[in-house]
Order: sequence, then structure tokens, then C-alpha cells
Amino acid sequence: MKKILSLTRRCVEDYDMIQAGDRVAVGVSGGKDSLTLLAALARLSRFYPQPFTVEAFTVDMGMAGMDFSGVEDFCKELGVPFHRIPTQISHVIFETRKEKNPCALCAKMRRGSLHQALVEQGIHKVALGHHYDDAVETFFLSLFYEGRLSCFQPVTYLDRSDVTQIRPLLYVSESMIRDAARRLDLPVVHNPCPADGYTKRQEVKELIARLEGQYPRLKEYVFSAMQRLPLGDWGPRELKRRPPTEEVGK
Repeated sequence: MKKILSLTRRCVEDYDMIQAGDRVAVGVSGGKDSLTLLAALARLSRFYPQPFTVEAFTVDMGMAGMDFSGVEDFCKELGVPFHRIPTQISHVIFETRKEKNPCALCAKMRRGSLHQALVEQGIHKVALGHHYDDAVETFFLSLFYEGRLSCFQPVTYLDRSDVTQIRPLLYVSESMIRDAARRLDLPVVHNPCPADGYTKRQEVKELIARLEGQYPRLKEYVFSAMQRLPLGDWGPRELKRRPPTEEVGK
């Protein structure tokens, strides 16, 4: 966790993600990524030179079999307020609309519910659990399926909701998060979504894994290229502070 905390702080500083006095909401889905982010930011808030507070927000999609009591208990251990947002997103997508490709609509509805809850609580900054591998995969998804060089931004201001999205785990690899989740015994919530594991993102993830057999530094080069181009708002203050291979590859 020390390595993850170090990389999280570096990313926050490189992209000026957090300012003094911020109330930072963490979008907690119950997966390993968002729980690791919550743990990292809760710890960072204890000593970061620009004081900020952390709160956890979970959008409950109304899907049978998802129990967030473990997440709530984890928040109590961290001393972080927990907010559960009840919705009927699952019913709308799978029963009312019967979407064959539900992921985009689901993400849009979850994002809308989350932002509405943040505005009601007077919070204007939310941290999302996208990590290093997510960024590389999104770049390939945009290239393969949209024909453009694009990716989500480290920091995104949404003027319609007056909410700023930050992604502090961009220097942290999925393998590091997986190891941390196991070692910390994080209360990961089982995802019963019928679309889980059968997405275009999963296809790209598997393709990258195959390509890395021939090009071992593929993800590092793609991530570095995204910063060097740079894509919109991807250039950090110091390009030398790109996450080195030995850190993100573990």
C-alpha cells in the first residue's frame, strides 16, 4: 500500500488534482479499484500539505445480490462518511429497455445519479478509480472503435453539474491494485451484472495481454505517448515524472 500511496500522491501533484479545503467524494462501486482508491485517499488526507476531506458515495443500481454492508463497515474503519444512493438502474436497463449493449447507458445513468447526489451534498469534486491499465485500454478502444486518438482526462471539469472529476490512480497498475486488495482483504462486492466480462473493453484487455508477450513494454510506451503528444490535458507538469516501468509493471 505504501507504493500505491506514493504513486497516488505523485499523480495528484502532477495534475494538481486536490486543493486545500476540498471535499473529495470517491465513487465507490464496491470493486477493487474504487476501494483501493478510497483507502489511498483516506490515508493521503491525513498528511497531505493541502488539507482535504474524503467521503464515499455508492450508487446502488438495485441489482439483486449486491451487499454494500462490508463497504459501509470499511468506511467506518477509515473514518470516512458513507453515502448509499438507491436507484433502479438495473431494472430500467435489463427489464424495461432490455438493452443488448448496456454498458454505455449504465455508465451514463450511474454518473448522473452520482453527480446529482454530489450537488445535493454541496460537493464539487469526485475521484474515480480508473488506473494505468484502464487508460491504455481506453486509448485502444477509442482507436479501434471510434477511429480517433482519445482517452478520458486525468482532470475533467463538467460545467453542467459544476463537478470536477479526478483520477488519482493513473500511475497505479491493475496488478498492484489486485495485490493490495488481497493483502488488505478489501470488502470487494460481487458483481452479478450479466454483461460483466463480456464487453469490448474485455476484448481489448485480452488483446493487450497477448501483444505484451511480443512487446513487453507496450503499455508503458502507449501511456508515455499519451503524455507526450499530449492528449488533451494529459501533459503533466513534469514529463520526467511519468510512472517508471518497474513501478507500474508490478
